[in-house]
Amino acid sequence: MNYLNWDINAKLGLSAAASVRVSNELGAAHPRVAKFSVFVVNANSVFISVVFSAIVLIFRADLSKLFTSNSEVVQAVSDLTPLLAISAFLNGIQPILSGVAIGSGWQAIVAYVNLACYYIIDLPIAYVRGFKTNIGVVGIWWGMITGVLLQTITLNILTVRTNWNAEVTSWFYELCYVIVSNLSQLLLHL
Repeated sequence: MNYLNWDINAKLGLSAAASVRVSNELGAAHPRVAKFSVFVVNANSVFISVVFSAIVLIFRADLSKLFTSNSEVVQAVSDLTPLLAISAFLNGIQPILSGVAIGSGWQAIVAYVNLACYYIIDLPIAYVRGFKTNIGVVGIWWGMITGVLLQTITLNILTVRTNWNAEVTSWFYELCYVIVSNLSQLLLHL
């Protein structure tokens, strides 16, 4: 899990960068640059995730030996390593897509997708697979992977289907509304 945390920390930085870059480009009325930024950050994230997952799979036994010398624990970790690789790959893409969606002003949509995927789909699957089928941690982990996979697919569809020109227009109207409402509040207090 330490390795997954390292990977996720790197991806959260990319997520924040994607969010800021997309929101800045949309605010500057540059839809093509925003779309290109989304492509670049996703391509980088996929590349990093594939490399990280490959490293984890290649060195599956050696990585666990850094933390323990117990042969049973090393074997158990080695058996779970493919799930770690899948999790690292999906958790490398999902935060970037969330960052893009947040930068595009879709915070509410991201919140609903998170709630649905994790609490309505992910946790029940993890509970049933982990405790009712007696496959334990593997079942719980597959439940978690299912939730992240569905979230990744949903946010990917949302991002791919985005009309970036319409997003710029939407931002312009929202900005005008905020300016007018703040100005009216200011004039009322004079």
